[in-house]
Amino acid sequence: MLSLSEVKTGKNITLNNEPYLVIFHQHSKTGRAGAVLRTKIRSLKTGAVMEKTFQGADKIEEAEISKTKAQYLYREGENYLFMDNSSFEQFSLPESVLGEFTKYLLENTGVTILNYNNKPINIELPVKIELKVVEAPPGVRGNTADGGTKQVTLETGIKVNTPLFVKEGDILRINTETREYVERVNK
Repeated sequence: MLSLSEVKTGKNITLNNEPYLVIFHQHSKTGRAGAVLRTKIRSLKTGAVMEKTFQGADKIEEAEISKTKAQYLYREGENYLFMDNSSFEQFSLPESVLGEFTKYLLENTGVTILNYNNKPINIELPVKIELKVVEAPPGVRGNTADGGTKQVTLETGIKVNTPLFVKEGDILRINTETREYVERVNK
């Protein structure tokens, strides 16, 4: 069990027998009312975000989340198929759980699997992944009023802002946390 002061951003907790990730926390103490912890938590099973307030005497259970390495294989309808790198077991996770992560998945992408009660419930993407530019408007010299950037489309369909020199066929390194262009990769 965790006390309120031990609950921080990035901590996994269990609420109503479901695992959650704390994505925001704010401790406050008001006179006689005692300590209060305001949090925003994301369900590790569904991806839904909600706000939850805990009172001073509340005890919060820490979620036991184990991590294993896996490889994304392919999409089958609304499900995404993965293979565990150590046991070679295959399993699928629905698009509704993976949410935005699906925009960064290419076949054979290595991911980290989050396991709760020894069952895969979600994934963590590598911080940086490489994707190919499939559509890029020409960069117009002197057009720097908007900071010298243009929007390109990557092979998974996502659009990112890049410098003007990026062209179709380039491989770009993208930060999956900020969803931004990092650099062009020479291959």
